[in-house]
Amino acid sequence: MEHPLVPNLDALTIEELQSRISELNKKLSMAHRSGNAQLCNQIRMALENFNNKYQEKINANYNSKNGPDYSDRIDIS
Repeated sequence: MEHPLVPNLDALTIEELQSRISELNKKLSMAHRSGNAQLCNQIRMALENFNNKYQEKINANYNSKNGPDYSDRIDIS
């Protein structure tokens, strides 16, 4: 489930997403230790948004044609 208050994450870089995910994990840990279940649920929803966008960007980066081209080195004919 997506959190309704999370802004559009398309403009963030992979490094910025990693940083925000790390911050949210720290906040989730603090909320869990304080016993605030409602806050934990809100942070988990936001964390899910950031993780999904991070995974999407990683997959797009991996599948992009901008990677190294080994076609001249591998000949299977």
